[in-house]
Amino acid sequence: MVGALLLTIVLAPSAAIVLILLARRPRLAEGLNLAASVIAFLAALALPALSLTGAHVYWASYIILDPFGAWVILCSAIVYLLASIYAIGYMRLLEEEDSLPRFYALFAGFGLTTLVGPMMNSAGLYWIAIELTTLVSAFLVAFERAPESIEAAWKYIIVVSGGISLALLGTVLFYWAGSFVLGPHYDMTWAVLRGAAPQMNPAVLLLAFLLVLVGYGTKVGLAPMHTWLPDAHSEGPAPVSALLSGALLNTAMVGIVRYLAIIEAAHPGPLPRLVLVVLGAFSLFVAAMFIVRQRGIKRLMAYSSVEHMGIMALGFGFGGVLGVAGALYHMLNHTLNKSLMFFGAGSMMRSYQTKDIGAIRDVGRRFPVVGALWLAGAVAITGAPPFGLFASEFTILRAGLRGPQVWAAIVMALLLIVIFIAFLNHFREMYFTPTPAEAEPAPARPVGAWCAVPMWLALVPLLVFGLWWPEAIWQYFGAIAHGLTPSSGVIGTGL
Repeated sequence: MVGALLLTIVLAPSAAIVLILLARRPRLAEGLNLAASVIAFLAALALPALSLTGAHVYWASYIILDPFGAWVILCSAIVYLLASIYAIGYMRLLEEEDSLPRFYALFAGFGLTTLVGPMMNSAGLYWIAIELTTLVSAFLVAFERAPESIEAAWKYIIVVSGGISLALLGTVLFYWAGSFVLGPHYDMTWAVLRGAAPQMNPAVLLLAFLLVLVGYGTKVGLAPMHTWLPDAHSEGPAPVSALLSGALLNTAMVGIVRYLAIIEAAHPGPLPRLVLVVLGAFSLFVAAMFIVRQRGIKRLMAYSSVEHMGIMALGFGFGGVLGVAGALYHMLNHTLNKSLMFFGAGSMMRSYQTKDIGAIRDVGRRFPVVGALWLAGAVAITGAPPFGLFASEFTILRAGLRGPQVWAAIVMALLLIVIFIAFLNHFREMYFTPTPAEAEPAPARPVGAWCAVPMWLALVPLLVFGLWWPEAIWQYFGAIAHGLTPSSGVIGTGL
C-alpha cells in the first residue's frame, strides 16, 4: 500500500511532464498539471497514518517513508496543489499562451523534486535530489525573461550551488568517517550513519555536520546564507514563489534535521544544536531588520520566509518533544500561510501593475474579498492569534524557555514583536492610506476565481489549526520526536 502511494506520487507529475511536452497545448497543460497535483495530494494525505507502523524501505534501501518524511511530503503536496490551482488564473494574465506548456512542464518537475527529496534514504541521493530542485526551479525563476528575473536566477544558481558544494563535501566527510567503522564500502543510509556515529571520529563528525548545516542551510535560506532568496522569490511568478517558500525550503530542512539526528547519536555535546539555534536567531534578526524597511511587496514575503525558516531552525535546535512538535506544526502552517500571502501579492501586482508597496492603495475597498483574505493572511503570518502560526510559535517558545538556550527564546519573542509591528504597518499603508487626490488611480484588474479559491483553501485550515490542535497530530509529532531524539518520549495532551 505504502509503496503504491509513493509510486503514485512520483508517477503523477512525471506523466504530466511527458504528456504536456507531447501535446504542447496550453489548456491541456493546465489540466494535466492540476490533475497531477490532485493525485499527488490525495496519495500524500494517507502517508502520515501509514508511516506510524514503522519505516518503510524500498528499492534496495534507497527509498524510505518514515513519519518525518511523510509529514514533509504532505506539506509539499499541499502547496503544489494550491499553487497549481492559482497558476491557472495567474499565468493566463501573462498573455504568453505559447509559453504555458513549457511553464507547466517545469512546474510539475519542480513539484516532483520537492516530493521526491524527503523519500531519499541515501545521503548521496538526497544531495542529488536537492541539486535537481535547483536546476528545475532556476528556469522557473527566470521564466518571465525580464532582466531582473534572469539576474535573480543566476544569483540563485551561483549562491545555492556554492552552498550545495559545501553540503557535498560534508556528505563525503560523513562517508569517510563511517568507513573507519563500517569498511570502505557500505550503504550510506540515514539509519546506517546514525548507528555508526558513536564510533566515528568526533572531530571529523562535527566538521562534516557544520559543512552540511551551512550547505543545506543555504538552500533553506538561513542567514547569512540567505542572499539568493529575496531575489528569487520576488522575481519568479507568484505560483513559483509559493512553491519555493512552501515546499523547497522544507525539503532542504530535511537534510539538516536528519544529519542533526546522526550527530546527536554520537553525543557530541551542545555545540551542534547551539550552532543551529544561533543561525535560527540570526535569521530572525536579519528578517526583522529588512522587513522594517522593505518597499517591494514580494521581497517582503521573501524576508518573511527567512524569518519563519529561522523559527523552524530554533524549534529543531531547541529539540525535545515541544521543540520538534512546534517546528513540524510551524512547517504546515507556514506552508499554508505563505502560499496565501504570495497568491495575494501576485494578484495585487497584476492588478496594480507594480511591485512597490507605496503604489498599492485602497486594497480593501477595491478588492473586498481577495483583500480581506490577504489581510487575514498578513495577520496570521505575524504569529497573531487565533491562527495556526500562533500555536506553533508559542510551542517553540515554550521549548526554548524549558531548555538551556533561554536567551534564544527571549530574542525570538522580542523580534517577533518587531516583525508584527513592521509587517502590519506595510499592510496599513496599502489598505488604509487613501490614494492622493491628484493621483489618477490605475484601473484595477479583476481577480478571478482561480486566484481567489486557493486563498480560501489556505486560510480556512490556518484558522482551524489555530483554534484546534488535534490529539492525533500531537501523537504523530511525538512519534517523530521520539525517532529523531529517542530520549524525548511520547507527547501527551498535558503539554
